[in-house]
Amino acid sequence: MHPAERPDTSNPVRARTTLGEFELTILSDGTYFLDGGAMFGVVPKPLWEKRAPADEENRILLGLNTVIVRTGKHTVAIETGIGNKLSDKLRSIYENKEQLPHAFKAAGIRPEEVDIVINSHLHFDHCGWNTTLTPDGLVVPTFPNARYFAHRGEIEHGHLQLERDAISYNSANYDPLVESGQMTLLDTQPGEVAEIVPGISVECYPGHTAQLLAVNIDSAGQRACYISDLIPTSAHLDITWVMGYDLYPLTCIEQRKRFYSRAIPQQWLVLFTHDHHTPMGRVQWSAKGKPVLL
Repeated sequence: MHPAERPDTSNPVRARTTLGEFELTILSDGTYFLDGGAMFGVVPKPLWEKRAPADEENRILLGLNTVIVRTGKHTVAIETGIGNKLSDKLRSIYENKEQLPHAFKAAGIRPEEVDIVINSHLHFDHCGWNTTLTPDGLVVPTFPNARYFAHRGEIEHGHLQLERDAISYNSANYDPLVESGQMTLLDTQPGEVAEIVPGISVECYPGHTAQLLAVNIDSAGQRACYISDLIPTSAHLDITWVMGYDLYPLTCIEQRKRFYSRAIPQQWLVLFTHDHHTPMGRVQWSAKGKPVLL
């Protein structure tokens, strides 16, 4: 992370760094709370609570990290947090902060500058600021000059509104963009890579959802990877510490192995989607053969 800056935990600008000729800025839509048991699946609480302390309601604090990549030709936003369209009931449950517009201002970045937006998947906590609910009840693009990218399978799955995960999808986050032509739908298959712009590509890592996309950032022989919910926080580095939210947990385990087989020996900078305190880091194998932060 050279050069890198780690602001205090209340700062909506969570980190800055360079990668080759690219500038990376991590912005936060604030924190929110989810059940610790759901976030760690079958891992016993005495183990996961050492890494992610739970409150009296068994909830753990999570972040909502948007990565802005300035390539010199493009300004790319990876993920857009929860947004401002939740119901009052859901706001009270998650206690989310709707902070991303403030984070843009704090970083000196205008939403109008963003020309590419990439969603790893379309759960509400990853694409909420794709659109903004205005005071008069309209839903408008938050990034008016951007091309948006998401996987076609995510749109199709969200429209099914299945009992297992219907609550995770809010069509107002993406349908208006599809209908206007502002969102491009990708058909990337597991293991495939699709270039969005030079130096920015997506790669399919199924498991959390069937078509989860990681975002690869490449410049001057260096790589950073926004691995999204395959490894949501640095507390989830263990290969088998997958989430209860994952639709295909055994696939997640195999995909983590595939990720580490390249990310560790090549020393990729890993960008964590939900880690408020450690939004990025490099990973190595411990003496016990477990993946840990450097």
